[in-house]
Amino acid sequence: MAKKKKKDQDPREVILNLLTSKSALKQDIIEDTEKIFNSLKKVLQEEVSALKEKITDPRIRMQYDDKNRFEAQVFVGSDALLFHMHNNIFLLPEGHPFWEEKYLKDNPSRGYFGIIYIYNFLAQSLIQSRSHDLGYLIGRIFVNSEGHFFMEGKGPLGTSFKDIGEECLCDEILRDVILTSFAYALNFDLLTPPYEIVAQINVQQAIAISDSLSMQTGKRLGFKFESEKGDFF
Repeated sequence: MAKKKKKDQDPREVILNLLTSKSALKQDIIEDTEKIFNSLKKVLQEEVSALKEKITDPRIRMQYDDKNRFEAQVFVGSDALLFHMHNNIFLLPEGHPFWEEKYLKDNPSRGYFGIIYIYNFLAQSLIQSRSHDLGYLIGRIFVNSEGHFFMEGKGPLGTSFKDIGEECLCDEILRDVILTSFAYALNFDLLTPPYEIVAQINVQQAIAISDSLSMQTGKRLGFKFESEKGDFF
């Protein structure tokens, strides 16, 4: 007599388990990341106010703008920094070195992250709405369900916060990230593009330049440094 085939797990039960585990986890991370982003906004305002009090030259721009729930903008001299929180949750890819660490091996759900991006633009690009100008991702903050985080980024933003098992975000660390971002942006200078890039323009571009000075501009337009090869994300 043939053995009775074991009944597969009810697909509805599978879906319910996923909804109550993975989906709930992602919602928790989104809520926690937004709380951290609100703290980041608060510290940004504090730092802008503190720096502005010490600036005596009225030509130097120092301004904070809360754009919306997921974005804040800061003008620092001739630079602008956009802090943007993504409203989705991401899993670290297979092969990422953090999967080899005990912290993630003990609990793989710690490998899901909310992300806050930091972009650097020229201030005039935003003030004049020069839609073709380039901005640069200088850093991104990864936050998991336990408030642990790490950063990827340029210069010290990519080297200072790498211990996922130990680092937790607080106002003092956020302040460090903000001030480091300001300093990096201010030291990341606008360079003259190669002559060949701007040697010719058409009539439409000439009219656009006349109207809004909208020739595409970026701090590193046409350049790539040895230190940046394979280093940008």
